Amino acid sequence: MTAQKPMNIAHRGAKGLAPENTLAAFRLGMEHGCEGIELDIHLSADGEIIVCHDESLDRTTNGTGAIRGLTLSEIKSYDAGEWFGEQYRGETVPTLGEVFDLVPASIMINVEVKDHVDEQIERKLVDFLRERGRLDNVVVSSFDHQCVRRIKQLEPNVKIGLLYALNLVEPAAYAHAFDVDVYSLHPHFTLVDSELMQKAAEYGLVVFPWTVNDEKDLLHVTELGVSGIITDFPGRYRDLLAGK
Repeated sequence: MTAQKPMNIAHRGAKGLAPENTLAAFRLGMEHGCEGIELDIHLSADGEIIVCHDESLDRTTNGTGAIRGLTLSEIKSYDAGEWFGEQYRGETVPTLGEVFDLVPASIMINVEVKDHVDEQIERKLVDFLRERGRLDNVVVSSFDHQCVRRIKQLEPNVKIGLLYALNLVEPAAYAHAFDVDVYSLHPHFTLVDSELMQKAAEYGLVVFPWTVNDEKDLLHVTELGVSGIITDFPGRYRDLLAGK
């Protein structure tokens, strides 16, 4: 086990035990000992920052339609919890503001930008983080690396992370080559090895792999010395670390 234990980051909240990206899932993640949460954002038709993974509501609510085409009021009219379990009936799709109201500043929030069609969401997010005064303990990540680069250009104090699932030749060198500072790498956990960790350390990069759920994988990635682990089961990871 590494001397410093990785941050326990709840993926879309405690996604394995509660309806993803709901206040109930984030609350459960904190109850299960997470030190960070990961969530996804889109922009509604009326310019609200909505916390949801998919571009539509079809999979995770009893409603339908693209988030971009719906107002906040319309989005809030749908149930986002009953599909997962009757005990979660009445959960709604939250705004980013509602999540920040719930989650204390001591918990890191990893905001993954999903909707970046016309660059509106970048400005909205930067304005939001400035208003909330939460730049210190927020990481903004995306698979669209141009998106996070634009966000960093808009607000130099924000921390940005590069999500990737490809087996890049030199991910740490790639991040270091940006014309803005990159804070973290967010690889699929199967791409993490000792060489990546060595290179990341050389370039001063934090490594947050996703999505690690099996005990053997949790232990393996922890032993490699990652900075944090994004998992659907933060309680499982908490208990695993406590036993070591």
